[in-house]
Amino acid sequence: MPILDPFNATGFNLTTLTNAINKLPNRYGRLEQLGLFPIKGVSTRTVMVEEKSGVLTLVPTTPWGGVPAQNKSGKRTMKSFAIPHTPLEDSVQAADVVGVRMFGSENQLETVESRVNDKLQEMRDKLDQTLEFRRFGALKGIIYDADASTVIYNEHSEFGLSLKQIDFGLDSSSTEVLLKCLEAKRYMEDNLKGERITGYLALVSEGFYDKLTTHANVKAAYAGWQAAQRNLAEDQRSGFTFGGITFEEYRASVSTPSGSSTPLIPAGHGNIIPLGTTNTFVTWAAPADFVETVNTIGLQYYAKSEVQKFNRGLDLHIQSNVLPFCLRPELIVDIYTD
Repeated sequence: MPILDPFNATGFNLTTLTNAINKLPNRYGRLEQLGLFPIKGVSTRTVMVEEKSGVLTLVPTTPWGGVPAQNKSGKRTMKSFAIPHTPLEDSVQAADVVGVRMFGSENQLETVESRVNDKLQEMRDKLDQTLEFRRFGALKGIIYDADASTVIYNEHSEFGLSLKQIDFGLDSSSTEVLLKCLEAKRYMEDNLKGERITGYLALVSEGFYDKLTTHANVKAAYAGWQAAQRNLAEDQRSGFTFGGITFEEYRASVSTPSGSSTPLIPAGHGNIIPLGTTNTFVTWAAPADFVETVNTIGLQYYAKSEVQKFNRGLDLHIQSNVLPFCLRPELIVDIYTD
């Protein structure tokens, strides 16, 4: 019985590999876990964003048969954004599987598939980390490239907006932290403009979290919360709620191509994020630059393979063409403490 040729198997075509990489488990990303930036596939490489500066106002009453009030529409601004192209390549060599197949067996294809899946998972993990980094940038309105310094898009300059920042003043024992929480929530409520919020989550650095939970005007509330968590056998890492905002420490960092480490949340900072919104966050996914995917709805990941010269191995190519975006930057509050 002939031995299967692992590098010419149908299991390594575009459809099979793309389906496989899209089914791999996600291992990274709090924002991904929250489902904050849902994936929305588009069939083009650019998206159009419309900003309308008008606001909703009350309509005055008029006498029956009188002259109705005239509706005034706000100005509109259209912006076009190109979706970044992020490919990654690797390979599986024949030498990688030499000696794995037992004598007389025909399970060589399974071994190669396992090695390919390991490579795909490793490559996808890197793309997931890149996406989480971009999503945190979208929260602040500035999306950076992998070097953490080159700006891909600055939402604030594009639409003439500014990031709301609140100094929580946690280094001063006299600061009324509750009032700081209310200030942030009131600002977000004032900028809903038809959106809805079901909760408030603050992802903060470890330094911010430590200063918050040990602050003179918070310490008693934190101690009571800890006791309640212990009595209910709850996981105390789930976040501490104060002033209607759940504060959660998030210590993740990413590595740039140069090898430097960049925290997703700078020291002493945090972001208050609205939960339960319907049209505030999105991740657009464009189709891959393959002939087979032209004018199709984009997926989050694509994978493809090609047999090397003389059948010595398999080249792997994956790509993720996604752009996370905050459609309402005015609903994000950056908090910090000196």
